Amino acid sequence: REYPKMTAAKQNEQASWKDTGGLFPGRESIGPLFIIAASPIFIFVIIHVVMNVEGGCFRTFLRQFLNGEVKLGDIVPSPVDPEAMKMVGYFMVFELVLQKWMPGKDFVATVTPAGNRPVYKANGMASYVFTLITLLLLSHFDIINPARVYDKFPELISTVNAFAIIFCFMLVIKGYIAPSSSDNGSNGNWIVDYYWGVELHPRILGWDLKMFTNCRFGMMFWAVGTICFAHKNMEVNDGVLQLGMFVNVALQLIYIFKFFHWEMGYMCSMDIQHDRAGFYICWGCLVWVPCVYTSHSFYLAEHCPDLPVALNLAILAIGSTLIYINYEADRQRAVFRKSGGECLIWGKVPDKIVAEYTTGQGEIKKSLLLVGGWWAVSRHFHYIPEILGALCWSLPAWNSAFVAPYFYVTFLTILLVDRSFRDDERCANKYGPYWKEYCSRVPYKIVPGVV
Repeated sequence: REYPKMTAAKQNEQASWKDTGGLFPGRESIGPLFIIAASPIFIFVIIHVVMNVEGGCFRTFLRQFLNGEVKLGDIVPSPVDPEAMKMVGYFMVFELVLQKWMPGKDFVATVTPAGNRPVYKANGMASYVFTLITLLLLSHFDIINPARVYDKFPELISTVNAFAIIFCFMLVIKGYIAPSSSDNGSNGNWIVDYYWGVELHPRILGWDLKMFTNCRFGMMFWAVGTICFAHKNMEVNDGVLQLGMFVNVALQLIYIFKFFHWEMGYMCSMDIQHDRAGFYICWGCLVWVPCVYTSHSFYLAEHCPDLPVALNLAILAIGSTLIYINYEADRQRAVFRKSGGECLIWGKVPDKIVAEYTTGQGEIKKSLLLVGGWWAVSRHFHYIPEILGALCWSLPAWNSAFVAPYFYVTFLTILLVDRSFRDDERCANKYGPYWKEYCSRVPYKIVPGVV
């Protein structure tokens, strides 16, 4: 079937923040300004609620705040804490060294809106394993005490928060005066330039900055942080790791293992290929991920209930299965793309749509849209096992609290539903009638029969 070609102007619309779509209004200025102002404070509210309100309720904190019992100055520590600064500095340098010098094959990513193809070193899995082994060896030989990360967590987040805010300003200035590629440009609004970014793939001295913030700092600290919180759980339980804490940490380490195994696929995802390097992505991965994505583990470190062994093992089994399904969905798409659609999925050659699009430079390109396997169930089916898997590693908290242990999975649900709308709008702009045909063949975004 022949379709009218999309113009370069239409294709380039995806590079503008106001056209990213999604569920929430106010994306041009009000929404970004609110998030920029509120998020760096809200993270300390989360930490305070977990540590001092026992993960109970944000409403309790709000009452305390309005009554003057708690002031913001009491919950936001100084970013200039020598021990915290050393921890953050050592970790950043360690991961920067691994990112650049850990052996790995070159990987050429998909074409960007401006027609570029970024090249990355595929060494994420090696860096992940090496990082965890190094952490465990340093702990085993009493060179460091991982539990100190829990003790100094507010100060650590405060240090990284200050760094990330300045770092995002630096990204804007760099984008204005020394962009790394043709995938750059002002959004016509300084607030949005800071929030969403000016460059798609900024690099400095050979380091890809989004790979560092998203993968080598944010995702890597997620793994390191949960292990450190497990050490704290052992410290408060006379050297014994509670089974619920083990389940929580094990599921996350499996999930993050899956992420680094698939890291080059992530480098072709919406986060990397569409969302620019600004506060939204970079501050989010430097600060929000270490704080929010580990919040359930942070809570369980000192508040893990003793659930029946059978229940914990059931949670572990179900969670592992869901992570595998999430991995299998991503694997199906990767194999399909690599083989040009000439592969077997669920025992048969999958249906496909050959979609044409035009880059910002006017070049006609083709992409294959998979209509088979999990990708025939819904357009973003992989979000279902991802959300349910996150619920599983929160469940060891059971009913001991209903805010801190389940804040992450609540946030993740909102994030992924919004992303499904954004991604659909981006693909509609990119593929035009081809995407319309795909939607007619796979009518549901996430949950079949619901949305």
